Amino acid sequence: MSFWIRKFAVAITAIAALTGTAFAVDVSAPKGTERTLGVSDFMPHENSAKEFNETWSYQFVFDNGTRAFANYSKMYVPGSGKKIGCDLTLWNFKGKTHTVGRQYPPERLVADKAKATIDIKGEYKMEGKPGKGHHVLFTANKGGKFFLDLTFDSAEQGKVIGDGVWKVGSEKFAQYVHIPYGRVSGRIGYEGDTIQVKGYAYMDQTWQTVQAIDIAIRSINFSTNARSPMYAGRISMAEGGKLMGYAIYNGPEGSKVLLPSQVKDGDEVYNGKKFAKNAITIEWQNDIPALAFNVSRTYQKASLLDKVDGWLAKKATKLMAGGEVLFYRGRSDGTNGKKIDWTITGVKD
Repeated sequence: MSFWIRKFAVAITAIAALTGTAFAVDVSAPKGTERTLGVSDFMPHENSAKEFNETWSYQFVFDNGTRAFANYSKMYVPGSGKKIGCDLTLWNFKGKTHTVGRQYPPERLVADKAKATIDIKGEYKMEGKPGKGHHVLFTANKGGKFFLDLTFDSAEQGKVIGDGVWKVGSEKFAQYVHIPYGRVSGRIGYEGDTIQVKGYAYMDQTWQTVQAIDIAIRSINFSTNARSPMYAGRISMAEGGKLMGYAIYNGPEGSKVLLPSQVKDGDEVYNGKKFAKNAITIEWQNDIPALAFNVSRTYQKASLLDKVDGWLAKKATKLMAGGEVLFYRGRSDGTNGKKIDWTITGVKD
């Protein structure tokens, strides 16, 4: 049996082992009080779990109608082991969409806590504590030359409850909403054609002790295009529809961390097994109005496989996830009177 066939067989065996765990699990939220986020939260988290993964995610919505989605990840790729992943999508860049994903050995990521900086090869950077002055750089040359160089001119304060870690059965899931809303400016480009841009942005960070899809079968990420009234965060669903994650609200009642009590798709309680088709309504444990927005129309569909290099790694990743993991993205009117930019992530129905 060849080396690569053995690797592929290991991936299939792992899937078989997981099939016995795909049932509803106990989920417990972080303990502690609401607090502001700091540099230690932003820095990479160390964990010995084989499939430990961590992602820093940015959504940029520019005033000219272009959007950019950038992710920097510590990830486990079936058949390849631990990697650093960087991916970028430029949506509606002069009427077209361009996507790139790159992978590197884990030692290419260098974190400097004193400077609050995470650097990958000098070509991908997150510089400074998330907030005003935070700088994001993404440069890649694969299927075209990609460029993003943006700085936050202002930012709302990031918050979390306790240590931000949910217990999901025997595994862990952590989430930090570092920038629920901020204004950015700088340049983006493709194939040497760069443009000046301004707009708003959302940024969060997550980590899991196993592959993300093994903890959350569906995830809803959303942000408001204004600082008030604002809802911004990520709500995820474990098997059985149990909820994880949180949002930050800013309104007449002040800035608060919101934990979800229930999510609906139309009139039905949403368990995350399929992509939502109607209006999503998120109700909160806090005494804050529910947020609803329609997700029946999308402007982009992306795939997790865009991040993965190599045919075999793509096949193994798809098998491990139980299918292709898709990102459905859109914009809708929210019940808060503002536009809601949203992404729903999960395995293809």
